[in-house]
Amino acid sequence: MKQKKILSLTLSQLKQLYRHELPYVVQIALQCADVETFSRNIADYIEMHYDTATPEAANMLSLIAYNGRDIYELSTDRQIHVTTLSLLHNFLTDKLTEEIETDALIDLFMQFKRMQSPTLPQHASRQVVKTWMERWQSGLDEEVQQIRDRNKERILHILLQKIEHQKSTTSRYHFNEEMNYEEKYRKVSEWWNDFRFQLVMAAKSPTEINRLLGNTLSDETMYLLSRARKKGMPFFVTPYYLSLLNCTDSGYNDEALRSYILYSPQLVETYGQIRAWEREDVVEAGKPNAAGWLLPEGHNIHRRYPEVAILIPDTMGRACGGLCASCQRMYDFQSKRLNFEFDTLKPKETWEKKLRRLMNYFEEDTQLRDILITGGDALMSQNKTLANILDAVYRMALRKQKANLLRPEGEKYAELQRVRLGTRLPVYLPMRINDELVEILRTFRQKASDIGVSQFFIQTHFQTPLEITPQAREGIQQLLDAGWKVTNQLVFNVAASRRGHTAQLRRMLHELGVVCYYTFSVKGFEENNAVFAPCARSMQERCEEKHPMLSTDRNVLNLPGIGKSMTFKLVGITPEGKRILCFDHDANRRHSPIIGQMGKVYIVENKSIAAYLRQLGSMGENPEEYNSIWNYTEGKTEPRIGMYQYPDFPFRITDKMSNLRLT
Repeated sequence: MKQKKILSLTLSQLKQLYRHELPYVVQIALQCADVETFSRNIADYIEMHYDTATPEAANMLSLIAYNGRDIYELSTDRQIHVTTLSLLHNFLTDKLTEEIETDALIDLFMQFKRMQSPTLPQHASRQVVKTWMERWQSGLDEEVQQIRDRNKERILHILLQKIEHQKSTTSRYHFNEEMNYEEKYRKVSEWWNDFRFQLVMAAKSPTEINRLLGNTLSDETMYLLSRARKKGMPFFVTPYYLSLLNCTDSGYNDEALRSYILYSPQLVETYGQIRAWEREDVVEAGKPNAAGWLLPEGHNIHRRYPEVAILIPDTMGRACGGLCASCQRMYDFQSKRLNFEFDTLKPKETWEKKLRRLMNYFEEDTQLRDILITGGDALMSQNKTLANILDAVYRMALRKQKANLLRPEGEKYAELQRVRLGTRLPVYLPMRINDELVEILRTFRQKASDIGVSQFFIQTHFQTPLEITPQAREGIQQLLDAGWKVTNQLVFNVAASRRGHTAQLRRMLHELGVVCYYTFSVKGFEENNAVFAPCARSMQERCEEKHPMLSTDRNVLNLPGIGKSMTFKLVGITPEGKRILCFDHDANRRHSPIIGQMGKVYIVENKSIAAYLRQLGSMGENPEEYNSIWNYTEGKTEPRIGMYQYPDFPFRITDKMSNLRLT
């Protein structure tokens, strides 16, 4: 039976399918008065008829073993009773007393069926992957550029009118009274390439976004966005990025762009009650975070690993060039720690003093050797501010080195080896990468290299080949010319998860000299339901579509509080059909010692496999091309390539971990 048809079956039709395709399961269920006997007899049947060493049989035995167990679900901080086999038994014996979705029974059906014809994951043929990849156009394609040129022309006229009607005369972007329309248009065209102009003219309301998109948003979308605004959700999209969307009825598919700037009903509904998926980001004064680290007050430093901590400055870096709908820091926008109020984000006099205190944290920590300056967005800080931050990092690294000269072998502290800047501005605002910024980056790299810092990364975030434009390509080259490596982190949302899409992005970034770093699964909270792609699809993409020469990135999920991993196995299915996954920690890197107290991590995905496939179908995809997805019931985290490993020190550092408190 075609997968598309199975996805549309009713409960009664599914029962007929079980009777026809899995008669032994139905017969055993009808012979057993309770679920315990049913589970035991099903397990006996599997052990008698199948090789239990195969992944398929081992998977079913695991589902059986977990039935009836209570587990602690880490993301929601609650106990869950696993009822996978109970649901199946009650369904087959007409004893259902609770609501159950067809999705749960479809997934279970697929797990039984795959035991009958086990298949190892296989990379699709080169020609098939190439066909999938060629569906996805890029911002460098001539046809795409022609549509965008027309978009830009339309938007320029709208911005011209906006400037004409602005009340303030103090803005640097204003017209002289004697200028005619053509001269004004030329002036706006010139300003277009000024990143400050893009920020000033960014759309900050649904009405502005719709106007710049040629009033093409549907009434339903506008109603949803108006609800979002009433709830206090921020809007911020640069005219440049809006010009990348396709407002016509033909041409390129821009779903991957739209899913980043247009909010989903689930996100709007939950905004105001969003919890921090990154549990280590919740900090109480004097108390360790979820990973056991003690941090300075002020929400400036985030940390989960021994070697690296994130620095979020009190500067314009707390803003972004746009708000991504699936942003992991939506919790911080909700609490207004991150925002788009530029005037309030200008560094205060107290910032310099606070920066010194924050640098002391890195200097006095025994294990920190990697600083990730992000936000918000690191490159949203003004050049002078960014230069001051980098200079503070340099001076901290130098002091830490000098202090080490007085420490004996085996008691020395880890010294700074890696500096990273987290930014999406090469995508949202490529004109931000100007000569002055490049010189700041080049100068810092030169002097930091002289004292032994060896790794300099610009960590950016291209989501789709459509974001690779001539302007973005030029910006990337400037960053590379400054001596910094450019790496990319992709969020594997539904639009990005379509067959061949991520493979095409990897290929294009590779050609530009960008090294792919991570492919992140979307966090599993309900606000991200519309954009969530299950881990099974991430594993399927990794095994079947990744080109061996280009796959420098690792497909992972950020586990709440304690790190990234894609080492998991399926242990249950909820009545809604959502998979319950048991994760283990990434064995390729050091973790906080707190993981010794945590053991296994259980996560309930927020979307069933069946619901995901239906969503792909609604986007024009053929679900049959994804039919092997059901087989991905376990995963293993990929190893890190050498470029992402820390260099060895020429001395022995202490094993002691400072700023750590395990409770």
